[in-house]
Amino acid sequence: MTYPPTRSYICYVNGIEGGQGGNIAPTNPACQNLLAENGNYPFYNWFGNLISDAGGRHREIIPDGQLCGPHPQFSGLNLVSEHWPTTTLVAGSTITFQYNAWAPHPGTWYLYVTKDGWDPNSPLGWDDLEPVPFHTVTDPPIRPGGPEGPEYYWDATLPNKSGRHIIYSIWQRSDSPEAFYDCTDVVFVGGGDDGGSGGPQPDTEAPTAPGTPVAGSLNGTSAQISWPAATDNVGVAEYRVYNAANDELLATTRTTSVTLTGLTPNTDYSIYVVARDAAGNTSSPSATLTFNSGDAPALACEIEYSTPNTWYGGFTAQVRIYNGSHESIDGWELTWDFTNGETINQAWNATAQQSGTTVTVTNVSWNSTIPHHGSVEFGFNANSTREPGVPENFKLNGSLCSVA
Repeated sequence: MTYPPTRSYICYVNGIEGGQGGNIAPTNPACQNLLAENGNYPFYNWFGNLISDAGGRHREIIPDGQLCGPHPQFSGLNLVSEHWPTTTLVAGSTITFQYNAWAPHPGTWYLYVTKDGWDPNSPLGWDDLEPVPFHTVTDPPIRPGGPEGPEYYWDATLPNKSGRHIIYSIWQRSDSPEAFYDCTDVVFVGGGDDGGSGGPQPDTEAPTAPGTPVAGSLNGTSAQISWPAATDNVGVAEYRVYNAANDELLATTRTTSVTLTGLTPNTDYSIYVVARDAAGNTSSPSATLTFNSGDAPALACEIEYSTPNTWYGGFTAQVRIYNGSHESIDGWELTWDFTNGETINQAWNATAQQSGTTVTVTNVSWNSTIPHHGSVEFGFNANSTREPGVPENFKLNGSLCSVA
């Protein structure tokens, strides 16, 4: 879950922000403990806190004290600490939950919240949660533009709580016994005892409109966009960048800048920005920015492609992109054509989509830049009823690449 952000996701963001060159160096003490206890794994795999054979047996197979990190490689998420970052939410309000669709699957989400009076200074147990979820949703829609790529999203009314709590999320797949688990630390405002006024007083004040966006670096296929911050009576939770031509959501960010990727060279684009607070109130749109994406840089790229593991019905592939030019590449998209009926089903260190035989892979936040005479790597699993072939027509940001 990227909003409200889970412990694993918020530590990943903190680790990337504190590091250099893609390494992990968290500054938050709870996240530092996670690194010390589990290494890099729960950061680069922040989306993989799962039990593969859960099959709905959550209370049976997860002991008290291990709810936040039931997988051994995520055990540091169970730490009792006042340092876990929190998200402020308005009790009783309706918000849009965002859940990264790293590997889309059908299934149901169950959202629980801790009971009134639970002790945040003791490990989280099943009896600390309200007995029934405050919200469930099955097979919500997916949209592009999330902070880490495509995301599930749905609206839910928050419970009437006050102060610090944990929202506990279980995603149980319906096509597999696999289930995912998340702890999100939140602070509810506006709930609890309101002096007899009839319930929590919702936040109905929308943020101000963000300032006029400006375009920074343009390289044909990506554009750096920034804007002056909006203000809000409680606080701005996120900014959403839209295509002014069709109101399509292009990106979501919690900062006042974003890099738009996958653009077409020498093409005019118009965008606007909307601010959103924790209660779901949205601002008026910013002024519209119109810009030209510019010329695509001449690329000298080379691809190394290998399949280190194959099995009946599938294989694992590793891909290395080498930038042989004298300029760094800020934001990349690699495309190719499968040649033997292969279909990609999961990728890591990249976001992958397939249409017919054509695969389109884009960078994730920590490897968006390929230094000059440097490289990035990613991998994927794919299905194949035959021996996997060698892909053809590798193109980096539209430029044909050689294959090593």
